[in-house]
Amino acid sequence: MPKYIIERKIPGAGQKSKEELQAISQKSCSVLENMGPQIQWLQSYVTGDKIYCVYIAPNEEMLMEHAKKGGFPANEINKIETIIDPVTAE
Repeated sequence: MPKYIIERKIPGAGQKSKEELQAISQKSCSVLENMGPQIQWLQSYVTGDKIYCVYIAPNEEMLMEHAKKGGFPANEINKIETIIDPVTAE
């Protein structure tokens, strides 16, 4: 199943409290639970004004549906073609 990175522009994301981030996470998980097992959230990276989320999903449309149902922006969605890391250099 394809893996994607979603860029969500959320002003002040990096300054959100633990409780605010927990509420966002809970909302996302609730929507995912209702959408079924085809879409999975792996993890997210919070920066100053953006959150980058890594998901497994059959297509971009399902990711957009999750964003709409959760009230989250999905400003850019990119399919991950391959993953490299330090081991790739060996």
